[in-house]
Order: sequence, then C-alpha cells, then structure tokens
Amino acid sequence: MIAQFNFSRNVGQNIQGYNSLRLEGGKTLAVALCKNTTLTSLNLNNNNIGSERGKTFTDTLCKSTTLTSLDLNSNNLGLEAVKALADALYKNTTLISLNISRNNLELEGGKALADALSREKAFAYAPCNNTTLTSLDLSDNNLGTEGGKALAGSISKNISLKKFEP
Repeated sequence: MIAQFNFSRNVGQNIQGYNSLRLEGGKTLAVALCKNTTLTSLNLNNNNIGSERGKTFTDTLCKSTTLTSLDLNSNNLGLEAVKALADALYKNTTLISLNISRNNLELEGGKALADALSREKAFAYAPCNNTTLTSLDLSDNNLGTEGGKALAGSISKNISLKKFEP
C-alpha cells in the first residue's frame, strides 16, 4: 500500500533534479489519482506543472477520498489552475495540508482561494465552509494588499485553519 509519494525527486538519480511533468504525464497521474484509494501524501513541487496541467490535476482533487497532504510549491500554476484548485478545495473533504507557495498567484488567485475557504455551498441548507484544511502555505505569491485583505477576511471565518503562511 502506497501512503506517501514524492514526485519531486527522481529516485535513484540526481536528488536535486526536477521531473518537469509533460501534459500527458500530468494526465496519466491525474487518472491514477482518481483510481487510487490509499495515497495520503503527494509531493509534486518543482515540476513546472503550469496552468493546463494544473487544471487537469486539480480536477482530480475533488474526487480524492484519501489525499491529506499536497505540495504544489514552485509549479508556475497560473490563474486558471488556481481557480480550478480553489474549486477543488471547496469540494474536497480530506485535504489537511496544502503548500502552493511560489506560484505567482497574484491578486486574482488570492481572491479565488479566499472565496473557496469561506463561501457557503450552494446546495447545502446550512453554511458549510472548507473544514478539513488545517495548514496552508501561500508564501511568495505576490498577492498584494487586496489579495491579502481577501484572504484575511476568509481566514477569520474559517474555523479549521491552524497554520497559515501568507
């Protein structure tokens, strides 16, 4: 049973090398994650995932029932991938720790994440914010003053977040 998978290093090769996932590799990984029922931790940092692969991957996060830790640090995600990630966070009920530092999310990415952390689910009768995420690293993302304000507002409403790195 695989409980943790670190995709940021090439096992048996140069430990400092990056994998630079291609589009097909990202799609294959996304399909595998949808089918996996045991993986709890996934490290994809420094893989140059980009916006298109990021969208493909984050769509699977909505379907994951076991993943609790995800590291997407330094992947050049782009706004569209961040919006998809925000939507996935809104729907996901298992993720506890998320690192999306150094992805140049900027203002719009910050606002999308802020919305995911505090909005009510439209199909529920009562407010149901993301209540599983306890650790979020957004450092080095050029969120700006307005992005910071949006996140501060949502974090003040989020009762589960215990560790936050802006």
